[in-house]
Amino acid sequence: MRPRRSSGEWIAQYAASHQHPVNRFCHMVGIPLIVVSLLLFPAVPFARGFWPVPAGFFVAGWIVQFVGHAFEGKAPEFFHDWRFLFVGLRWWMAKVRGRA
Repeated sequence: MRPRRSSGEWIAQYAASHQHPVNRFCHMVGIPLIVVSLLLFPAVPFARGFWPVPAGFFVAGWIVQFVGHAFEGKAPEFFHDWRFLFVGLRWWMAKVRGRA
């Protein structure tokens, strides 16, 4: 069984694998694109022809992040532990607040 990590420990490990400035920039753009896409998807059934907008944001957000990892030269953390899929947004918020 793995020991429990604090939120700060998760963010610190995430930040350690996102050191290259291009990768950090790509994540600063990609993460909000994905979040906005997820917030827009519930509107798809109510707005005819709207689905390409959230789908495009979602795909673009992931592409931008993978481009960043190409510059970093490291695979995304979630390849090693799926729980890192939920750390990116916390890292982004800490980064915006100047805490990461």
